[in-house]
Amino acid sequence: MTRYTDRRVLVTGGGSGIGQACVLRILDEGGRVVATDISEAGLKDTVSKAPSAEGRLSTVVMDVGEEASVTAGVAEAVGLLGGLDTLINAAGILRSARLEQTTLSDFEQVLRVNLVGTFLTIREAIPALRNGDGPAVVNFSSTSAEFAHPYMSAYAASKGGILSMTHTLALEFAKDGIRFNCVQPGSISSGMTDGTGQARQSVGPGLPDDADYSLFGRLQPMLAIDGGAMFADPSAVASVVAMLGSPDAFFVTGTEVRVDGGTHM
Repeated sequence: MTRYTDRRVLVTGGGSGIGQACVLRILDEGGRVVATDISEAGLKDTVSKAPSAEGRLSTVVMDVGEEASVTAGVAEAVGLLGGLDTLINAAGILRSARLEQTTLSDFEQVLRVNLVGTFLTIREAIPALRNGDGPAVVNFSSTSAEFAHPYMSAYAASKGGILSMTHTLALEFAKDGIRFNCVQPGSISSGMTDGTGQARQSVGPGLPDDADYSLFGRLQPMLAIDGGAMFADPSAVASVVAMLGSPDAFFVTGTEVRVDGGTHM
């Protein structure tokens, strides 16, 4: 499949997990990609997994939670690509705790990275997207935006905000021809679910020691996962993201696609 040939793509959170899977999928489809992440080591790992990218992959260290970093990082990415056609906002963090034990600092940090970071990246990318070829933005919401996930109030709030913002921006920029959609992953293996992610962009869930696991009984995927694993491979989301960010989805905007194996039927 070569639907990304000559297409210029920026992927945030591209140093691990689903973000990295998106980078690799789009490279496989012929795209030119700039991957950003707060973790330089994570970006080096992504590069090592794309040996056949043939100069089509560049990396930029960027902290989506810091305005100055986003302003400089997006500008550098657009310069490297010579423009921008697709923006994928995959960067994010997760903090899990009982509400009464959640600090204001942790709550604000989750919103800062997930919600504000998505806003900042889009804002800085809009001028380039306006001049892009079939421009598209794919944001990362979550199944937690619409369904109860215990101990994740800050994360759910941030992802609900991204969902609402996606709808708003789809209407605001429709006449500019920029499509806005989002994915809602659930039961997907990533740095946030297995605790192996890099630095601030991917932090394990750290459920409370006294967590009531019976509350998670309704959060099981209906589709079987290879090997009996608890979480599906990030490629399950990357394939959907690649579709939404490509010309194949030319008549799709202002909506969300749930990728959760039927957990939330």
